[in-house]
Amino acid sequence: MSYTFERLSDDISVAVTDDHTFGTDAVILAYFAKPKYKDRCADMGTGCGIIPLLWLRDSKMGAVHCLDIQQNAIEQVNAAIEHNALEGRLIPHLCDLREIDKEFSAEGFTLVTMNPPYKPVNTGFESLGESARIARHEVCCNIEDAVKAANYMLTYGGRFCMCHRPERLVDALAIMRQYKLEPKRLRFVCDKEGEEPFLFLVEGKKGAKPFIRVEAPLVIKDKESKFTKEMLTAYGSYADGYEDKIR
Repeated sequence: MSYTFERLSDDISVAVTDDHTFGTDAVILAYFAKPKYKDRCADMGTGCGIIPLLWLRDSKMGAVHCLDIQQNAIEQVNAAIEHNALEGRLIPHLCDLREIDKEFSAEGFTLVTMNPPYKPVNTGFESLGESARIARHEVCCNIEDAVKAANYMLTYGGRFCMCHRPERLVDALAIMRQYKLEPKRLRFVCDKEGEEPFLFLVEGKKGAKPFIRVEAPLVIKDKESKFTKEMLTAYGSYADGYEDKIR
């Protein structure tokens, strides 16, 4: 397999292909989750591994686990591990999160993330390659599958961070509460100030009491259609030298 390596920082690059690439949603989710150095982190449905690779730009980050159901995704992550000399710091797992107990022991992580498929089966354009169809449609997992797996993986007090489309907000919050991942933070993402949000970010905490904080919206572009200061912060060193590309 031939990969294109895209620079995230001076030390970290991500391997991308037509099957497994990444978008702004994943960058924003990595920023929203804000792992602490002491966190034991896992990213589900990792694709090219963009979320853990963004975190690992910080040399102080501990080992991060990631998992995906697709063999070609895991091979792509392994290519990034070799390219960046990240052996032991990024640990990929080929597994189905619906059978998470076959790969992981319970309650081993303090932070779990997922940028899940957004589209229900039989909606939108499904005349895609198999990898793209799995990534974009709820073929192999839905919101409940992701939340159930996160509940299994997280310690008491651990955090689950996810992004999704606003029309699925009620579903996501209800399912998170059902599986004892109490929604604690909610943030909407807008392309420009005053526009309707196209994405929400939510953090649930295992075993927490009910109380949710709705944060100020994250606005991607300013009036000149350039990235806002916060978006440049979210991209971090990935933005260096790529101003024209990401604005």
